[in-house]
Amino acid sequence: MTVHDPLIAAASRTKSAIPDDAAMLRAAADLTRELSTARPSIYWPDMLLSALVGYAALAGAILSDGVPMVALGLVAMLALYRAASFIHELTHIRKGALPGFRLGWNLIVGIPLLIPSFLYEEVHTQHHARTRYGTANDPEYLPLALMKPWSLPLFILVASLAPVGLILRFAVLTPLGLLVPPLRRKVVAEFSALSINPAYRRRAPEGEFAHMWFWQEAGASLFALALVGSVFVFGWKPLLTYMAVHSAMTVINQLRTLVAHLWENEGDAMTVTAQYLDSVNVPPPSPLAAIWAPVGLRYHALHHLLPSVPYHALGTAHKRLIATLAADSPYHRGNYGGMWPLVGKIARSTMVRR
Repeated sequence: MTVHDPLIAAASRTKSAIPDDAAMLRAAADLTRELSTARPSIYWPDMLLSALVGYAALAGAILSDGVPMVALGLVAMLALYRAASFIHELTHIRKGALPGFRLGWNLIVGIPLLIPSFLYEEVHTQHHARTRYGTANDPEYLPLALMKPWSLPLFILVASLAPVGLILRFAVLTPLGLLVPPLRRKVVAEFSALSINPAYRRRAPEGEFAHMWFWQEAGASLFALALVGSVFVFGWKPLLTYMAVHSAMTVINQLRTLVAHLWENEGDAMTVTAQYLDSVNVPPPSPLAAIWAPVGLRYHALHHLLPSVPYHALGTAHKRLIATLAADSPYHRGNYGGMWPLVGKIARSTMVRR
C-alpha cells in the first residue's frame, strides 16, 4: 500500500525513525528484574475457573431460551474469552516455567474452541522481533490507520466468521490434506496461523514442535468432526449456540486487537521505543479494560517493552515505571483512556485523503 498524502507519509517516516529512549529502556529492565517469574498459583486457578464458568454458562445457554439464554451466552463469551486469552501467555512462557500448563490449556480450552496453541506459537514471537515488527514480514501487523475506511468494518466482519472458518479448517481441510499433499502444504502455509497479515506464509513445523502440532491438530480435527456430527444427535441448537458464543468472543478479541496498536507504520523496521509508541496501554482507572483486554492485554505497549514479564506482574511494572520516569518520558505517551476513543482515532486516520 502506498501513502500519497505527504503529511501521512511524513508521519509514517517520522515514527519509523524514532530513536530508542535509553532511560525508558533501562528503567524497564532495572525495575522489573524480579517480576519475570510466572506463578502457577495464579495461572492455573485463573485459567481453570474461567473455563469452568464459561462452559457452565454455555451449557446453560444451550438448555435455556429467551433472556436467560442471551444472558448466559454473554457470561460464557466473556469467561471463555478470558480463558482463550492465555494462548498469548503460552507463546512467552519460558520452557519449564509452568509444567503441564500448555497441555492442560490445549485440552481444556484450545482444542474445544478450535484454537490449539500451535496456531499462535512460533507466530506471535515474530511480531516481537526487532526487525519484523510493523513490516510486511510481521504476521500480526497491517497499517490499518493508513488504509481505506471500509477496511475497519471488514476487519471486524471477518472475525465474526471465525467459527465457520475454524470448523472448515479442522473438520474438512485437515482430513482432506492427509489425502492430497499439495492441499496439505497450502493448509500449513496459509491456514495454520492466527495472524491478520494476509500475505503471511508459514513454514512447515520441524522437530519437537512438529510433534506438538500433530497431536493438537488431530485433537482439534476430531473435536470439529464431533461438533458437526452433534447436529444429527442433538439438533442444531447446541452447535449454533456454540458458534454464536465463539463468534462474539472472536469479535471482542478483534476489537481488542484493533486498539492494541495505532497501526501507523508503513513497513519500515522500527526501534523498540517506536514499537512502544505504536502500541497501546489502557491502564486503570479505565473500568472495562480488564474485561475486553484480559490476562494483561490492557498493557500491550508495556508488553512490547517487557515480553517476558507474565501477565500478573504487568500492573506492578506499570506502576513502577509511571512513578519513576520523568514527565517527558515517551512511556507516558503510550497510555490511553479506553477502547472507543482509540477506535475513533484509527477510524479518523482512515478518512484522511491519500
